[in-house]
Amino acid sequence: MAVHRVLIVEDEPMIAMMVEDFLEDLGWDIAGWAGGTKQALAMARDADIDVALLDVNLSGEDTFAVADILSERGIPFVFATGYGADGVADRFRSVPTLTKPFQRDELDHALHQATAGVRNSFGDQFADPTSQAWPSKANSAGC
Repeated sequence: MAVHRVLIVEDEPMIAMMVEDFLEDLGWDIAGWAGGTKQALAMARDADIDVALLDVNLSGEDTFAVADILSERGIPFVFATGYGADGVADRFRSVPTLTKPFQRDELDHALHQATAGVRNSFGDQFADPTSQAWPSKANSAGC
């Protein structure tokens, strides 16, 4: 696998550190971590990244504006949420979504799916209708 630079958007430092460990174990490169909406918006606009993992809710604010910027830049992303696919805005239903808590292998699968995704011509979203929440795996480290 070619190394991809991943932006982590997560407001819980312990979860962000665990995700960072997962990604490093899997051979992904951490491009940065944004813990708030303002920082996430700036990084989505300006950071040199290949893919992003977006917590849907950052301290009560959704990250859909961040997702919009990434979409405009043609950068794939994955959502992570404790609410499952129901926590994602309708316009992003085709984006891979991880349900917290998720496992290392689920994260890897979702990121690979996002980076291999086919763009549709309307919203520059990923067109894979099967990309929803992943079931937990008991044999992997969890987040």
